[in-house]
Order: sequence, then C-alpha cells, then structure tokens
Amino acid sequence: MKNIHPTAIIEDGAKIGEDVSIGAYAFIGKEVGIGNGTSIGSHTVIEGITTIGANNQIFSHATIGSIPQDLKYAGERVELIIGDNNRIREYTLLNPGTQGGGGVTRVGSDNLLMGYVHLGHDVILGDHCILANGATLAGHVELGNYVVIGGLTPIHQFVHIGDYAMIAGASALSQDIPPYCLAEGNRAYLRGLNLTGLRRNFTKDDINALKSTYRELFESKKPLQDVASALFETSENPNVKYMCRFILDSKRGIPFKRNEQL
Repeated sequence: MKNIHPTAIIEDGAKIGEDVSIGAYAFIGKEVGIGNGTSIGSHTVIEGITTIGANNQIFSHATIGSIPQDLKYAGERVELIIGDNNRIREYTLLNPGTQGGGGVTRVGSDNLLMGYVHLGHDVILGDHCILANGATLAGHVELGNYVVIGGLTPIHQFVHIGDYAMIAGASALSQDIPPYCLAEGNRAYLRGLNLTGLRRNFTKDDINALKSTYRELFESKKPLQDVASALFETSENPNVKYMCRFILDSKRGIPFKRNEQL
C-alpha cells in the first residue's frame, strides 16, 4: 500500500517501495529509489540519483539529492545513498558526491538529523549519529558511528571524526577528532573523553584503558605521533588501538592543549 497525496509529483522512473507515504506537494525525481515503509513529508524535494532505504522518516521541506554546492561540479552523474531508519527533520539539505570525491555521499542507518542540518558533497556519515539543529558538514567530512554534533556547529571540509566522539554546540571544528573524545570551542579542541557516551556503551576496564591512553597521548608532553605509535604496538585493547591508529592516519592534525585535564 502507498499513501501518496494527490498533489505530490512523482516522475516516471522513480521506484517507490511498499507502505511508503508521500505528503502534499512533494517532488520525487525520476532516478530516485525509496525503500519500504519510508515517509516523505509535505513540500519535500528528492531528486538526482538518490537511493533511500527502508523505514526512514523525512520531514517537510527537506531537500535531498540536489546538485553539489561545488563550483567544480559540471553535471557529472553522482549519487546520494541513505540507509535505513533515519530521521531527517525539516529543512535539511543533503547533497550527492562529486567526481573528485568518489562520486557518492553516504548516510548510514539509525541517524537523527535535526532541522537545518546540511551534509555537503562526498560526506560519509556512519550509523547511530545525532546531528543537532544547524550542524553543517562541509564536503568530504567523514563521521564514524555514534557521533554527536551539537547545534550550530560548522565542520571544515576533509575533517574526520571517530566513533563515539562528541562535538559541543556552537563550536567550529577544523581538525580531526579521535574516537571517544569530546571537543569544544571556536576553534574546537579536545577537552577530554566523551565519558557520558562511554559509560553507556563500554565496560569500566575499557574506559580506564582509554583514560590512561588519553593522558599518555595528550598530557605527557611527548610527541603525539611517537606516543600513538608506541601504544598501537603495545596495547591489546582494540579501542586503544583504534584511537591510536586514527591519530597516526590523521591528515589534518589533532587539536589539543597540553594543560587540559581529564
């Protein structure tokens, strides 16, 4: 069964799954695919080569799949792929990829994108993330899983953010944030571990290992890359290894101040 308002425009070629609802004055382009159980709010525009999974809730006035806001874009065939069980709130703007960035913007599953969130071209968003109102991700930004971005926070292009990290509201982020960490400020820098998120999902032993690792990395006054390399080789904790590997792979650097206390 499909619940499609008579004023909605669905171009020939669009693939609409079962139990999909589409609100008044929505527009669905010819190369759009919408999975079973997804609801589309009124006045929403979904266009381009856009694939949307099952059981998503897309609220009114969202714009999904419109061409990238990149001056180099010259009409190439690029994609936007969205997973399952996402909530995409009012006035969100999600752009597809660009040829220079691999051609695909990817959104995982079980995410909450609040009002006025923007995902730029070639963004990679993991699963179970929360992006509060007005969070703005520039092109090529990559987020892991269970990341929280506070409201009105812009993130510079090519920034990477690891799993379970949190960026406080009204921050401005221009460098990479390792997994499990909390960052805040304009410009944002590390303020410690995201202990609230860790306590909900990790054992006490894992948290203690990450606390010790954080101190070694950011409070020891030793070169960051040297400490990360040594801990990666010696630690048996997979969370510690992941944090150290992230730091070693960082291209934009890690923003931190030596006098911060955990």
